Amino acid sequence: MDYIKVKDHDSLLRDPRTGAIVNTNRSEFLKHVEARRKMSRIETVVDDINNLKDEVSEIKALLRELIKNASN
Repeated sequence: MDYIKVKDHDSLLRDPRTGAIVNTNRSEFLKHVEARRKMSRIETVVDDINNLKDEVSEIKALLRELIKNASN
């Protein structure tokens, strides 16, 4: 199968049948995969932090309610 070079990208080829882009540079591909993994980890950590913030807010509201009820 003949691939078509992608303009301005020496290590990228296009499959004319499917239109898929193929990266022929393994080290660039591995860098890309690692960058996606890191971004996924960051997104997970951000989600965890936001969940913790919500839980702390809920705990604070419950404590306020307990204090209010205890003073009555």
